[in-house]
Amino acid sequence: MFLSGRITMQDGSRVPYDALVERVCDGRVRQQVHVTSGGDFSMQLGSNADSFLDASGDSSFPRGSAIAQSTMGIPRRDLINCELRASVPGFSSSVVNLVDIDARGTVDVGSILVRPRFKTESITLSALPYQAPKDARRAYEAGFKAAKSGNLVDARKHFEKAVELYPAFAIAWFQLGTILRKQQQRDSARAAFTRAMNADTGFLPPYLSLSEMAFEAQDWTEVVNLTKHLSDSYPLKHLDGYILDLDSLDYAAVYFYNSFANYKLNRIEDAEKSGLKAEHLDLRNHFPQLHLLLAEISARKNNYASAVAELRTYLGSEPQAKDAPEIRKRLAEFEKRKGPETARPEPAAEGPHRN
Repeated sequence: MFLSGRITMQDGSRVPYDALVERVCDGRVRQQVHVTSGGDFSMQLGSNADSFLDASGDSSFPRGSAIAQSTMGIPRRDLINCELRASVPGFSSSVVNLVDIDARGTVDVGSILVRPRFKTESITLSALPYQAPKDARRAYEAGFKAAKSGNLVDARKHFEKAVELYPAFAIAWFQLGTILRKQQQRDSARAAFTRAMNADTGFLPPYLSLSEMAFEAQDWTEVVNLTKHLSDSYPLKHLDGYILDLDSLDYAAVYFYNSFANYKLNRIEDAEKSGLKAEHLDLRNHFPQLHLLLAEISARKNNYASAVAELRTYLGSEPQAKDAPEIRKRLAEFEKRKGPETARPEPAAEGPHRN
């Protein structure tokens, strides 16, 4: 009924505070447990206790819920396509296949090896938590657990205690800012993110949070400055290949915000460069409005063929969007300017498909 084990970092470093162990079945996260500061974990199969599933997890459990521990275990057949893996931002993990696990007792699965996904030092993890005193670390861990369960009030109290005990606690300042932002305390959130940024300039998540807030406030110059710092720190910015889940920091968002802000500042060349980079990274289409932005940039440069392609991509991914009728009118306008000789024919609405 119980699996135990440990996470081992390839370079011998300490396990990050945000580390989780996940049970993944048929490609879906079914269960998550926190890892102790020493890297150990214990998971009760058939229970969701101490588990906090995100939107990609099993929809049969509400997000952040904890269910009373089960005494029923889990059927062996349910483990055929399951494995254990570590979830640590910026790192890849070995996996433990559970098909041969006897789930009737307590099983030590051994070590799950975790290694950096790229050779440069991870840019989303701060080394300063390990310098914090024990009381501050305990407060941070309690705040992190409360935040995962959706208890924002307790999470805020714990994070406030952590930074009071250790003012240089960058990741605690960042987590506090995240909680304050959810509570609509914008000024306090901005101050917390700034404290995190000042405490550890190499810790990048606060820069992205401040970029998002500046974007919401339409402070385009601030957006450009913050996102430029992030893009300059992107470890694979010179590579052309597609990189999936390289890091928890969303670089598609970084380049999208930078592109939009540059467009608003009438810096069209910079806007196009960042927009194309965002499009290259946004393989899951988290920013469909990026295609609208690139269409307008292309139109500004009289490249109506590209503008038409971007609007078609947007309508293909968001056919029921509220602005779809307006976008279709815009598309028709660009089609006319593009010229009939290069216009893309409309796909047939009916009729059998022929090979």
